[in-house]
Amino acid sequence: MIRILVACSMLVSLCSTASAGPTAPRLKELVTVSSDVVRIGDLVENSGSAADIPVFRSPDLGQTGSVPVARVAEALRPHGVTEIDANGLSEVVVTRISRAITGKDITERIARSLAGQFGFGDAQGLSVTLDRPIRVLHVEAAATAELAVVHLNADQRTGRFDIAFELPGSAVAQRMRLRFTGTAVETVEAAILTRSIRAGEVIKASDVSLERRPKSEVGGEALGTEQTVGFAARQPLRGGQVLHPADLTRPLVVQRSEVVTLLYEVPGIVLRVRGKALEAGAVGDVIGVVNVQTNRTIQAVVTGPGHVSVVAATPIITAAVPAAGDSAPPRIQ
Repeated sequence: MIRILVACSMLVSLCSTASAGPTAPRLKELVTVSSDVVRIGDLVENSGSAADIPVFRSPDLGQTGSVPVARVAEALRPHGVTEIDANGLSEVVVTRISRAITGKDITERIARSLAGQFGFGDAQGLSVTLDRPIRVLHVEAAATAELAVVHLNADQRTGRFDIAFELPGSAVAQRMRLRFTGTAVETVEAAILTRSIRAGEVIKASDVSLERRPKSEVGGEALGTEQTVGFAARQPLRGGQVLHPADLTRPLVVQRSEVVTLLYEVPGIVLRVRGKALEAGAVGDVIGVVNVQTNRTIQAVVTGPGHVSVVAATPIITAAVPAAGDSAPPRIQ
């Protein structure tokens, strides 16, 4: 019984397939083409031998257009494609793919062409400005080669350039005018103040940013953020200003007349006493300090906020030699 049921089921399946016949042609909703014509096979699935027949002109490169379904049916009818499943569509959207070449692509290619020539530096440091704005250029999607330079002239002194390209493998590019003029400026990365700074104010990370500026504007040595943060302004500085070594100094951590902790070190002994700074100083500076206990002036190294240090090879003893069995600490002069 089971074998009979299986056989019947297979027979019904075969009969259904035979009655259905080939899959019916079906209209596509979204169509993408790369050539300048739209063929029946682009518009209709299962179009059979009629697939390669052109019926419409494609949109321009990189553009999208639409065709009403009624117009599609009218174009297909002379070629025997009539029984089409329109899938409830009212129009078919057709896009012609392309390779888009933007103004940024062109300026970057110009920078690479100028790099290392006519006295220019590397491409990353060149800022290229064109004399006229460039709209996006669309060429064949298959034209993937790099723009090839066929003419180049430049003046490093003024930055002016005149360059022409061709695009191998592109018939569309041959009809375009791929010649450009403009100015190339060599730039360097520099630390720029994001706000105005008072004299003596310590620069924080939020006060600087790295930007590329014309080399002629920066002049001299350009600083990075790591060379500016934590340093103090020698004089008032304005926001947007490029920072140079001469603009900065180490911050003062000891002020004149400030009471400081004076650390005195000799082999085996460390003493701390109060002192008074006679001058301001940054870490590492040698300043005059008065020992408030002896009222003597000594030279000490600034080690931190409110701290100075004196290091001697041997202790300086001014007290009387103690009697046998007695001990007394050395005295700081």
